[in-house]
Amino acid sequence: MAGVIDLVLLLFLVTIAYASVRTKNLFEAAMLFGIFSLVSASFFVVLDAVDVAMTEAAVGAGVSTILMLSTLAVTGHKVRPRPVQRNVLAIAVSVLLGAALVYGTLDMPRIGDPDAPVQTHPIARHFIEVSPVETQIPNMVTPLLASYRGYDTLGETAVVFTAGIGVLALIGRRRRRDGTPVEAGEGVDAMQDRHRVLRIVGKQLIPAILLYACYVQAHGDFGPGGGFQAGVIFASALMLFMLLVGIDEAEKVIKPKVLEKLIALGLLIYGCTGLLTVLKGGAFLDYKVLAHDPIHGLHYGILAVELGVGITVTAVITTIIFTFAGHMRGRQKLVAPATDGTVVTTDGGAL
Repeated sequence: MAGVIDLVLLLFLVTIAYASVRTKNLFEAAMLFGIFSLVSASFFVVLDAVDVAMTEAAVGAGVSTILMLSTLAVTGHKVRPRPVQRNVLAIAVSVLLGAALVYGTLDMPRIGDPDAPVQTHPIARHFIEVSPVETQIPNMVTPLLASYRGYDTLGETAVVFTAGIGVLALIGRRRRRDGTPVEAGEGVDAMQDRHRVLRIVGKQLIPAILLYACYVQAHGDFGPGGGFQAGVIFASALMLFMLLVGIDEAEKVIKPKVLEKLIALGLLIYGCTGLLTVLKGGAFLDYKVLAHDPIHGLHYGILAVELGVGITVTAVITTIIFTFAGHMRGRQKLVAPATDGTVVTTDGGAL
């Protein structure tokens, strides 16, 4: 049965990929990419990689799709005509890259092969056999990421932090010299009078999404989840809130200045947890010294660093969304109704 599901999902992925390549409408391509990510998340669930599926669904189908649609709102939906020579070059590069990727998978073992290195390697067996006993944490992924690979996860958190700072440095929020955002408070938010059903239903979903994100954050040591997954789910709820009420109303609740500080706070919590273990006489990120009982100390340390990861991931993703939305603020404003009954936006367009 699992093989049939895998085959069906694979056919869906191939069909969606082909449709996204064939379409000339960039809006359709963006939506197809989101569907591709959602089907990929289902594929990961079938493969028992629920942690990866959560991240793929939230980032791939949610955040990335919104960013692409935000970009298309500025650039347009149609593909510009290109010289035939460029199309041939692009096709050649894509074919060569695809062939290289397929060639790289030829020597990979089959899924579920008992003789695969991941099943027989001594290190893998060590973690499978020793991790539950040594950490007393049922979810094996959590101690691997937060304890055994603590340095690596700290580096990944630093990469997310750098991405957020890079977006702020390259794009930044549009401000006047006195520090106030451009177009802040001007006009009436278009979402206030449009899509009332969507707004009402969406507002009912936001508390449930936030509560689920907190559950994933706190329950990551016993089930799928952790800081990365909780962060992207939490950010998805905040992004939905911004889409429903508009950026001006969202900024009254979610202060961009606070988000910018939270980007650094999460990484600081992670690093300070490691420094605390050093001050207590242990190695960096050796959580066992945080309590008299080594097991309790390990749990405290993992909860602390996972909290830091969740804060940074949430703040970075939300900041990126706010940054892109800030540059489109003028397109979301209604200036005045035209004589023919249409509503004219600040960029001269009509809704």
